[in-house]
Amino acid sequence: MPKVTRSKVAFVCQNCGYTSLKWIGKCPDCSSWNSFVEEEVLNKPRSYTAGRISEPVLLHSVRSQEEDRVPVGIIELDRVLGGGIVRGSVILVGGDPGIGKSTISLQISHQLAEKGKKVLYVSGEESVGQTKMRSDRLYSKASDNLYIVNATDIDSVLEFIKKFLPDLVVIDSIQVVYTQALSSSAGSVSQVRECANILTQLAKQAGVSMLLIGHVTKEGTLAGPRVLEHIVDTVLYFEGERFSNYRVLRVIKNRFGSTNEIGVFEMGITGLSEVKNPSEIFLAERPKEVSGSVVVPIVEGSRPILIEVQALVTKANFGVTRRKAQGIDYNRLSLLVAVLEKRLSLKLFDKDIFVNVVGGMKIEDPAVDMAISLAVASSNYDKVIPFDTVVVGEVGLASEIRSITNILLRINEAQKLGFKKCILPRTNYQACKSLGTGGMSLVPVDDLKGAFYNLWGENL
Repeated sequence: MPKVTRSKVAFVCQNCGYTSLKWIGKCPDCSSWNSFVEEEVLNKPRSYTAGRISEPVLLHSVRSQEEDRVPVGIIELDRVLGGGIVRGSVILVGGDPGIGKSTISLQISHQLAEKGKKVLYVSGEESVGQTKMRSDRLYSKASDNLYIVNATDIDSVLEFIKKFLPDLVVIDSIQVVYTQALSSSAGSVSQVRECANILTQLAKQAGVSMLLIGHVTKEGTLAGPRVLEHIVDTVLYFEGERFSNYRVLRVIKNRFGSTNEIGVFEMGITGLSEVKNPSEIFLAERPKEVSGSVVVPIVEGSRPILIEVQALVTKANFGVTRRKAQGIDYNRLSLLVAVLEKRLSLKLFDKDIFVNVVGGMKIEDPAVDMAISLAVASSNYDKVIPFDTVVVGEVGLASEIRSITNILLRINEAQKLGFKKCILPRTNYQACKSLGTGGMSLVPVDDLKGAFYNLWGENL
């Protein structure tokens, strides 16, 4: 009797890619519930490597090589990438639907094609005609070096790459590309992981740069396994409200540059345009003589940006309090509220507290702590913070104000936009006093009580 061969089936976590031979409710790797789906697993995955094995060599005998970068020509994007696209690198761009992933990818393709680089745009979600309509909206005439094709089969995509030998390949998007070696549908964990691995190996082998567009989940993370972020060289996220004109391009991972830089864009009829001075944009509609509003200078990479933090404190209805944080970590807000209640005796246990960072920015800089605390206190007591004052400093659990980095960079940016006074940690004040700040009035404080007294002249 002939032996019957069966496909190997396993259960794969949709969040992290953890594989199990049986279904389990909670993933032991990422602790997510009900995330396992049944998929066919390749017994022997296809390999697109060159097939030769290199011998180990001494590290000091290896010749150092500089990255071959190609500047795109979009200053904000080049800053985020570290100077341009590295030859043979794989870049993953993620973001919410409609935020501008396909638009920025098409703009990159046009810019490089105008410089004489051959670009292949693989549109899997839209037809060639739909992509042409977007191109006509962005540019009056397409370049002779920009090719476009509608394809989702990975074998067809590979054949097109080998045929045209482009300098850049754009995959829009990685979730719709599939390989026939797997029976699972496109967008599944196995398909995304296998196709991304094939494209990455080809990029390294042939020296072709890849730009992959990825969807995000409800939680705001890239759809597919977390291993997808480990495969690629650079991970970029688009942030910002969908119905707002401003977009923030943040780098999460970059093997060829810094991971602290951001790029600010404005969405218009002709696509994404660069915002050269984000501080003016974020403060353009700042209200005057309103409590709960304060400006803080943050630093993203090498760029200082002035951000407005707003807080609203109201009495809770029916004894159920709410805490909402937009643009900052919710746990950080809870910690600062606890410090205000314990150390400064603010009665916030029966209050609803809402904190918002204007402009859709997401801030992780600890220098925003004092601004959040003062904004909450300002709204609670209905005390206005002076319009020409900025505050900066990290808050400890004892309400002490701790020092921060790049203080002179922050102060100079605030001074350029007309601010006259800066409340800052005392340890940073000593460094600024010795170097000079060009007329900016500096007010050093040791704790939040000192900041309250300097703002409103009384102990609240």
